[in-house]
Amino acid sequence: MPNTTPETPFHTGFIAIIGRPNVGKSTLMNQLIGQKVSITSKKAQTTRHRINGVLTQDNTQYIFVDTPGFQTKHGGALNRVLNRNVSQALGEVDAVVWVIEAMKFTLQDEAVLKILPANTPVILVINKVDTLEKKNDLLPFVQKIAERFNFKHIIPVSAKKGVQTQVLLDELKPLLPENPPFFDEDDITDRPTRFLATEIIREKIFRLSGDEVPYGCTVVIELFTEEKNMYRIAAAILVEREAHKAMIIGQGGERMKRIASEARQDMEQLFGCKVFLEVFVKVRGGWANNEASLKSLGYE
Repeated sequence: MPNTTPETPFHTGFIAIIGRPNVGKSTLMNQLIGQKVSITSKKAQTTRHRINGVLTQDNTQYIFVDTPGFQTKHGGALNRVLNRNVSQALGEVDAVVWVIEAMKFTLQDEAVLKILPANTPVILVINKVDTLEKKNDLLPFVQKIAERFNFKHIIPVSAKKGVQTQVLLDELKPLLPENPPFFDEDDITDRPTRFLATEIIREKIFRLSGDEVPYGCTVVIELFTEEKNMYRIAAAILVEREAHKAMIIGQGGERMKRIASEARQDMEQLFGCKVFLEVFVKVRGGWANNEASLKSLGYE
């Protein structure tokens, strides 16, 4: 447990990381805590659950809540659940980090702006500044956004390269209340290993399959046992149509083999032990448009 004194009290608090899909929220959280606990890909709506990432630094414990991207383009039960998660998170945290992309402000960003809380400090993070060809263009862009809301701070960052992420931590620190730590010093997430396994597999599906498949699939762990220095895991990928099953498996089963192989390697790195992983595909139509099915699959 970190040492504290009356002169240096301990601060612990929750910080929601919000934004439209695909602005780098999960990449930012992973960079801040120094470990991959939230999955990433270039496709929107990679994150579907609220995931807490924990960083304990000196006399401060930051608990980052990585939320799904706020969705305005698509309807359906799944996206209603995801948007509800974002709105709920905003009412339960001590600070908000709103992530937008440098030089790009869309109608989806506008929708997020409208739900920013008035009574919780909001830090605007402008991500992907490393991709700018003309750095001088950033200042007028920042000034225009700054006129729209009373931000506590505005910080340009590169989540991918870690640029200015320590500055963000330094500005968040005084916004957190005096509390004892809620987690052990070496904890990096409140999510169990079983959940992290499903997320790692889902990330590989997003990264390795076509554009249509990921939004009609999810992952369910059917077997999870811990043996001596090894996890034995059997996971089912649920898809909505037979055509999706073929796309996941790939020609000669090559895509499925690669999904399982890359997922197993990531699990072994994160869990620090050997993993025996079996992955297969099942067809379950309509799961993404039924709130009862979503709840049974862990979507709250």
